Order: sequence, then C-alpha cells, then structure tokens
Amino acid sequence: MSSIVSYRFGDGVAEIAMDDGKANALSNEMFAALNEAFDRAEADGAVVVLSGREGRFSAGFDLNTLSAGGTAAVDMLRAGFELSYRMLSFPRPVVVACTGHAIAMGVFVLLSGDYRVGADGPFKITANEVMIGLTMPHAAVEICRQRLTPAHYNRAMLLAEVYSPAGAVEAGFLDRVVDPGDVTKAAGDTARSFLDLNAAAHTGTKLRAREQSLTALRAAIEADDAQLRAALPG
Repeated sequence: MSSIVSYRFGDGVAEIAMDDGKANALSNEMFAALNEAFDRAEADGAVVVLSGREGRFSAGFDLNTLSAGGTAAVDMLRAGFELSYRMLSFPRPVVVACTGHAIAMGVFVLLSGDYRVGADGPFKITANEVMIGLTMPHAAVEICRQRLTPAHYNRAMLLAEVYSPAGAVEAGFLDRVVDPGDVTKAAGDTARSFLDLNAAAHTGTKLRAREQSLTALRAAIEADDAQLRAALPG
C-alpha cells in the first residue's frame, strides 16, 4: 500500500487508515491509495473501518492542487465525490472512525460511511465552503442532503456552521462520540458486530434504500465535472 494509506485485514474486517503526517489532505495520490485499499477490501469481502490519524480525520482537498487549478484539480474533485459514491454503495458496511477534525471534503467522506464514530474533544466538523467563498458543489449538496437533519442541513450548507463532535451527532454527521483513545477500538467493535449481517441482504437493502440518493449523486458528479471541465482553458 501507499505510505499515506495502510491496509490491514483480519477476521472479516479491513482497517483502512489515512496518515500523511499532517492534515490528511485529500489529494489525487490519497484518492488513488484509498481506492486501492477499497479494492482490496471488496476482494476480501470485508466490513471496512476507515480512520484518520490522531487529531485529524481529514482537512479536505489538497489546497496546493486546488490553487494550481487545471485538469489535476478537476480530476481531484471528481475523485473525491466518486469515493463518496463508492462508499455509499459499497457491498459491505463501512464504519468511519472520525479521529479528529473533519473539514470540507473530509466531512463528505465522513458522511459517506454507514456508521460514524467520532472522537470527543476540541475538534471541528464543518463544511466550510461558503465561509471561504466557494459555492457548494452539487455533489456535496446531495451527500449532505441524505444524511443531515433538515434544520442542520441548512445551517451546515448555507451558513457553514462549525460543529463540535457532540453537536455533530445531533446534526447527523456522527452516530456517536467516544473518548479519543477509544475511537478506533469502538469503530472496530462496531464493524465486527456487522459481520453478523447477511451480506447479500445488506447490499440489496443499501442500494434500494439509497437508490434516489445515489441517482441524484451520480447526476451531481457529472454536472459538477462538466461545468469545471468546460471552464478549463483551451
């Protein structure tokens, strides 16, 4: 595996961990490594635990690539939302261990897990695009629409509200919060409890329950990509 994404499989559970030593920026390299890890998890028929590094789940897209613009930036944006689509439609349960701050694309990846365990503490969970002057991508809107409570959906999307881990449970970003030292273990224990689910029934129900959301997300990904590529020079 890549030096920034590790993969460990055992007893039916695949542990995928992001750690770039910094903010876990979601770069083209990170997305390639994550997709390789999910390929392995799918081949292993595994329930997945996706985690970040201590204090940081992910601060979002790689800003150096974004600021440079061009095809690499557009490719990175598409890769991020394609990963969300893959997680939301993954054939086995995906548990996310939110080990700290989750910002922008980091939040959208968090929202793409089936069950989200967060670390308690002074961590920020926020979709901050409006705060930094960006109109929210169509794909981000659809990901948030299908997971956040109606009132918090508007506050998170339109007002870029910053949530504590406890507040993030109320809003729908997280399912529960535990002590920071317990978050990875709690996520692993949760994943192992899902091994008792019938795999075929889980997959079929997931796709049926999320059919409208996945259709909307696919259309949104294509709309965002077409808009961004049309704006590229040349």
